[in-house]
Amino acid sequence: MLTERHLEIFIALAEEEHFGTAAQRVGITQPPLSQGLRRLEGLLGVRLFDRERGVSLTVEGTLLLPHARRALAALAELRETGAREHADGRRLRLGLTPEVPTNFAADVAASPVRAGGHARIDVVTASSAALLKDLVAGRLDIAVIRHPSVLHGLSAGRVILLPTWILTPAGRGNAGDALTSRLPVAVRPRAEAPAAHDLFVDTLAGRGRRVETVTVSDERAGLALVAAGQAVLITADSTLTATEVERRTPTDPPLPLRLRVAWDPRRPGSKETAETVRLIEDALTGMVAK
Repeated sequence: MLTERHLEIFIALAEEEHFGTAAQRVGITQPPLSQGLRRLEGLLGVRLFDRERGVSLTVEGTLLLPHARRALAALAELRETGAREHADGRRLRLGLTPEVPTNFAADVAASPVRAGGHARIDVVTASSAALLKDLVAGRLDIAVIRHPSVLHGLSAGRVILLPTWILTPAGRGNAGDALTSRLPVAVRPRAEAPAAHDLFVDTLAGRGRRVETVTVSDERAGLALVAAGQAVLITADSTLTATEVERRTPTDPPLPLRLRVAWDPRRPGSKETAETVRLIEDALTGMVAK
C-alpha cells in the first residue's frame, strides 16, 4: 500500500540527494529509508533513483516527483481541514423523510446548531428506505424516518406522533365520509416506507372501510388531485392548502404521522450522536405541543 511515508521518503531523497540527510529529514535512520524506497519502487514498478553515481533521479523519478509533491500537499490540506472541522464542531449530516412538514423540518435541523453541539449541518430529504441505507453506509449521521421501518441493526428513539388532517375536495361532507367516499387516498410509493405504508392502509381498512389508493410522487401532487376533485390526502403539513380544498381532522380512526429518529450505534461518537438525537426528538415533540 502506498503511504504518506513513502511520499516523504521519495521527496526528501530527491531534494537532499543523500540517504543519510534524507533519513534525518524524515526522522528515521538510513536502513528503513532504503527499505521504504525499495517498497515504493516495487509498488510503482519503476526505478526512481540512479545510485551508481551518488543519488540522482531517473527519468521516471523526475516525471513522478511533481505528482508526489501534489499528493503530499493534498494530504496536508486534508489534515488541516479536518482540524478546522474539529475545532469548529463536528458537522452533522441529517436526513429527513419528506413527510416531515416544512416548518417542523426547519426547527428540527436547526436544533443541534442552536444547542451549540454542531457548527455546521447538512440536510438531505429522501424516502425512509433511502435514509436507512445511507445511515448503514455511513453517509448520514442521523435520520428522521417513518415508523414502523426495518432498522437493519440501527438504533431508533421513541415514536413521535404528529397530528394529521384530511384534505378533501370542498363539499364532500365530514372526515369520515371523506374516507368512505369513492375517492382514492393519495399515498406515496410503498417502496419508500413499506411497513409504514402497510400500517396506514391497514388502519384505514380496520373499521371495515373499502380502501383505494392512488400513488403520487409527493404531497404537492396529491394536493393537485384533491383540488381537482380526484382524491383525498392525509397530511401532517398544516400549511398545505389550495382553492376548493377543505381541511378536516381524522378521528375514526386517528391517523397520526409516526416518526422516529434513527442512527447507527456502531459508528464512532455514538454517545454524542445519541445526545443529538434527544435534541431532535425534543424539537419534534415541542413543535407538536404548540
